[in-house]
Amino acid sequence: SDFPTRHNYGLALWQEGIERVLAGWVDELAVPTYRGVEVAAFAQHETGVAMELSDGRALHASYLVGCDGGRSRIRKLAGIDFPGWDASLSYLIAEATMTDPEWGARPNERGINALAKLEDGKRVRAVLNETHVKHGEPTLDELRAALTAVYGTELAVRDVTYLSRFSDAARQAASYRAGRVLLAGDAAHVHSPAGGQGLNLGVQDAINWDRLAQVIHGTAPDLLLDTYQTERHPIAARVLRNTMAQTAAMRGDDRTKALHANLTELLQLEGPRKRYAGMMSGLDIHYDLGPGHPLLGRRMPDLELDTTAGPRRVFSLLHEARPVVLNIGAPGTFDLAPWADRVRLIDARYAGPWELPVIGAVRAPSAVVIRPDGYVAWVGSGTDEGLCAALTTWFGPPSWRLVGWCAGAQRLVRA
Repeated sequence: SDFPTRHNYGLALWQEGIERVLAGWVDELAVPTYRGVEVAAFAQHETGVAMELSDGRALHASYLVGCDGGRSRIRKLAGIDFPGWDASLSYLIAEATMTDPEWGARPNERGINALAKLEDGKRVRAVLNETHVKHGEPTLDELRAALTAVYGTELAVRDVTYLSRFSDAARQAASYRAGRVLLAGDAAHVHSPAGGQGLNLGVQDAINWDRLAQVIHGTAPDLLLDTYQTERHPIAARVLRNTMAQTAAMRGDDRTKALHANLTELLQLEGPRKRYAGMMSGLDIHYDLGPGHPLLGRRMPDLELDTTAGPRRVFSLLHEARPVVLNIGAPGTFDLAPWADRVRLIDARYAGPWELPVIGAVRAPSAVVIRPDGYVAWVGSGTDEGLCAALTTWFGPPSWRLVGWCAGAQRLVRA
């Protein structure tokens, strides 16, 4: 609650509700959607990817992004390895009617079990660990066996409307890119749902694709797509380590309880508590964009700005999914004419503190470049040194008519 962010709390929402919101947004954008079909095969060539669909149709695209889950057919057809750790635990999750359920959590030596009321107040959502690791689609008999193992009775379970299985298997694609094929979400990484980090991780993969749009529109070179791997792969690797550690810590045997006691003492200290909260929330993500100001490569704070158009929040400036150069210094300091078609310049005033989660207060910059994903790509300290190179790196070279305007950036492009 003491993090310097507008929503400084944890909020648990059912994933199906979030999916409905995202699906409605896709419908608003009028994205063509083919339902009930899969990519059966594809072939890459110099200008794109030719796909065969399972219903016999053919599609062609400049790039193909596999967002098709942990068993991703796209990943397999692309020949991308998926190394990692096999499951040590498996869980059942179910929605059903039960007789006299014992509400709340019940830990055992393998982990957490829980029964919770659904929205109607009558039905039950159950999460149960299994006595042995199992795979595949679960059955009603397996649900009854898991209930009996934990509660001593199957609770007269009936009217099961949802039944699924998950595990703590942890795997990550060796590469997020193979030519014109990219991976995101569970196709790129699978892990235990401990801590609820998976959806944020996958959505941030997708938000990172603003550079894919630039490449498709010809404003940036194909080489820019390699930064997707360098930025996102380490973030997911850390989430895998984090969820494996959390899964181990959820076990209820005596040795793990000793670990609980030590962790409890450690997390009562401010430094470890903030580091852990930053990791769990994803607010401490840092992309390595080189040395410089602490803001560089980190999420831009959602400041309350005073602009010529009136009060504005920083995040409201990103709704158009365009990069923003935010000038906090004297108006008219920057000439961004060579990128006027791609980059938005905002002159603003802000006199409040600059704070980052985990890190705390940092010195105020004179200007920042904010990428469409909300992360800072350049920080100014009273001059425009490095600005041209940063704009060229992330948003493509300046207009050809002004090719001599930024010699340093042109050398970067040729390299």
